[in-house]
Amino acid sequence: MAKKLIRCKWAEKDSLMGLYHDKEWGVPIHDDIKLFEFLLLDSFQAGLSWSTILKKRINFKGAFDNFDFFVIANYSDFDIKRLLNNSQIIRNYAKIMATKINAQKFLEIQRQYGSFNKYIWKFVNGKSVKNKFKTLSEIPSQSKESNTMSEDLKRKGFKFVGATICYAFMQAAGLVNDHVVGCFRYNEV
Repeated sequence: MAKKLIRCKWAEKDSLMGLYHDKEWGVPIHDDIKLFEFLLLDSFQAGLSWSTILKKRINFKGAFDNFDFFVIANYSDFDIKRLLNNSQIIRNYAKIMATKINAQKFLEIQRQYGSFNKYIWKFVNGKSVKNKFKTLSEIPSQSKESNTMSEDLKRKGFKFVGATICYAFMQAAGLVNDHVVGCFRYNEV
């Protein structure tokens, strides 16, 4: 009989959450397009569950031109209306406009730092923070690093990048490893 893998409890909600947990969550990302994808998705998560966003992820990818920040930065009024009429995504005007602004600011950071990757990883000194939480209740919703990241992104003109959103982004993009220590993924990432 195969030994049952121990996962973070939130990953047991459904198979989609389990797959995301097992393959992506907490894995360090250094690709700018993938980093922008998680920044976009986490900004849309504000006030919603990650499960809701994950279920619509493929729709977001299609609606937002495969998360191509250069294309999104140049969206026209027609593109904004198209997104507002797309029932397959979260149709929130403020979040859609924030995505366009964030894409523009993302490009500015690339020009200034050479890549968004170089900029964003400086908040953890270039190395994933490996926490040692035993239960989900110990995991914070923000950290000193996410507060600093949030303040800097806001100063640079980004929208929907509060400290909690930044911390969720850090977890998704592997800047922090918040798998509980008993989870099979803890030592893998």
